[in-house]
Amino acid sequence: MEKNIIVDTNLGKVRGYRARGVFKFKGIPYAASPVGELRFSPPAPRQPWDEVLDATEFGPIAPQPPSVLLAMFGGKAKQSEADCLTVNVWSPETDQKNLPVMVWVHGGAFVTGSGADLDGARLALRGNVVIVSLNYRLGVLGFFYIPGKTANVGLLDQIAALKWVKENIEAFGGDPKNVTIFGESAGSVSVCTLMAMPSAKGLFHRVIAQSGACHPMFYHNLRRKEASDQVQSKLKIKEGDIDALRKVTIDELIKADPTNKAIQSGSTFASDAPTVGPVIDEKTLPEHPLTAMRNGSAKEIELLIGTNQDEIKLWTALNPNAPKVDESKLLKSTINLMKALGQDEDKAEQMIKTYQQARKGKEPIEPQDIVDAYLTDFAFRIPSIRLAEVQSDLQPNTYMYLFNWKLKMPGGIQGAIHAIELPFVFGLLSEKAIGIFPSKSEETEAISTKMMDSWTFFARTGNPNHKSIPEWPSYSLEKRSTMLFGKEIKVVNGPLDDERSAWDGIL
Repeated sequence: MEKNIIVDTNLGKVRGYRARGVFKFKGIPYAASPVGELRFSPPAPRQPWDEVLDATEFGPIAPQPPSVLLAMFGGKAKQSEADCLTVNVWSPETDQKNLPVMVWVHGGAFVTGSGADLDGARLALRGNVVIVSLNYRLGVLGFFYIPGKTANVGLLDQIAALKWVKENIEAFGGDPKNVTIFGESAGSVSVCTLMAMPSAKGLFHRVIAQSGACHPMFYHNLRRKEASDQVQSKLKIKEGDIDALRKVTIDELIKADPTNKAIQSGSTFASDAPTVGPVIDEKTLPEHPLTAMRNGSAKEIELLIGTNQDEIKLWTALNPNAPKVDESKLLKSTINLMKALGQDEDKAEQMIKTYQQARKGKEPIEPQDIVDAYLTDFAFRIPSIRLAEVQSDLQPNTYMYLFNWKLKMPGGIQGAIHAIELPFVFGLLSEKAIGIFPSKSEETEAISTKMMDSWTFFARTGNPNHKSIPEWPSYSLEKRSTMLFGKEIKVVNGPLDDERSAWDGIL
């Protein structure tokens, strides 16, 4: 390993290192420390440095509460409000210039995670692309909402990082005119939302959205303001007193955030739960992203989008002590969801019947399985389909996938759970299963290489097709062609279509 690879950026020189055919640079600042008067403010420009900056270790991550998911990625990284706004770069060791650039936005419900969670080296090497990952402010620091004073600064952090990429990535071998942003979960919601943000215009050219989209029930001011009001109430701070909030310790802010409780309980999937997150805001996000995109705000952006078949089973597995839904609770749970969506109670019985009939003989139909299935569709699959429907009408290079390789988990739960596709996309399968990451086998490795190739081919050309997969048609309302990644890799028109149709007129 050589530790003296120096690159000039617009802020100063950075020192990275070479390992296994990849140049690696970690913890490069892209904005000023967001502390003091800059807490809750849009990211400010970083002052240049004079000495060579050591970029051989990941920087601190954004302050966040402990979580089961964070523990799966290591969970003990240093946290720092002052030093969290950094990017990491993996670039193949090659004489080639102007390689496609893929910028990763991590997930974690907008309250946990970091750009260091996933190593980009294998994807960079296999696809001959430059991978960038970034940190952005999380929780109340990134998404506190006071109308007219602060909103969406975590998304503005992402935009600042993309500006850094535009200005500097050529020095790392990347092409600033060929940038794909991709993310998972909250990171996927982020990249989809950026498609509608005026200040992000021109900073990227393609989007890959994994298990997250512009949910029709998301972004609403009331839900965000209620979360912020609860924080201020717990801290005994006058509503809207941003100066007082800037003096509160970060630990107190994190403890006061109702989002943490919502995530642990699973109620974050309720449409009316008070949680921090992106919000419609006159200055930064003037209208719901689906509305903006329907009006052509992102018609030039090529899109690859999809979900996992059993997303919600991750939470079912992670919380084994949670009360299970039995026959007596199935109808009540479904009625509660329909009410939250402003629907008549009679829609609940029809929803249950549709899922039972569609899954019979194919998938488990126990009450908990039915709830997991329709919550997966409510929270992930249907919003992704709605975005694909809008974008495919304006952009022919729109593609849909469904990941259905099932992992066996403790407690007898089996499914293509939330986040399970990550080790496949990044080539991070290991000899032994780790957490939600399966072990390497002939089957899993074959799926992984085909997904990596599809992702990087899409980043290079706007088309995910390559010789190792069946022909992948673009998405359309007529056929709804979807690539299934699982034990079989094949195209199916309208997979799980009865379940999809059940949401027409509801979501």
